[in-house]
Amino acid sequence: MVERAIAEKVEHMIMPNVDLESIEGMYALEAKFPENCYATMGLHPCSVKADFEEVLLKMEAELEQRTFAAIGETGLDYYWDLTFKAEQKQSLIAHIKWAKRYKIPIILHTRESLEDALTLIEAHNDDDLRGVFHCFGGTKDDIDRIGALGGFYVGIGGVLTFKKSNLPELLVDTPWEMIVLETDSPYLAPTPYRGKRNESAYIPFIAKKMAEIKKCSIEDVAKITSKNAEKLFYSAFMLKHGAKVIKS
Repeated sequence: MVERAIAEKVEHMIMPNVDLESIEGMYALEAKFPENCYATMGLHPCSVKADFEEVLLKMEAELEQRTFAAIGETGLDYYWDLTFKAEQKQSLIAHIKWAKRYKIPIILHTRESLEDALTLIEAHNDDDLRGVFHCFGGTKDDIDRIGALGGFYVGIGGVLTFKKSNLPELLVDTPWEMIVLETDSPYLAPTPYRGKRNESAYIPFIAKKMAEIKKCSIEDVAKITSKNAEKLFYSAFMLKHGAKVIKS
């Protein structure tokens, strides 16, 4: 999968962590492709249970040992289960504090919960907080609120290519400097692979659709969104050259 992505000129892949069980495999893939795969650290909101504080302590120990590309995937998910809604919010706040402490971006999952997630980010926002609202599916007002935060982006993936998606209309006037492309692998594969396993090699299909919307070349989309991604995850790219992120 990584080799197919590289063949399509998708050379840098951020790997959002899910839970404690996903860490080992993530590390292994990063070790196999050190110039292409970048590990993050976080607890996905769908994995937040009654013992989430114990899990976060173990993840914090990992954060103390090395540098990561980002904090996450974290956020809120009100689609599947509301049993641990309060705990999800507590977990998100803990992740926000990590992002500030380690000065790395935060990757936000906001399924059916964008209003609450935005409100929490706004309440804790400062110059040390930046990140991406991944798999964005909000409104023009949400775009404006995210833009007002400064340092935050909207992650646009395969949904952009779906026939009934409202993203094309929304993104016409969305500033370029707020947009990054993503996959949300293994989910939400773009047309013509919708319903199948998603992978990073499919990014060009998303870029092609973005080029149609923005009335520009796919080369321009690649250049602009890659620059945005590098700006957001600059600490990860610096790390590959021996630099370290300073904690505060």
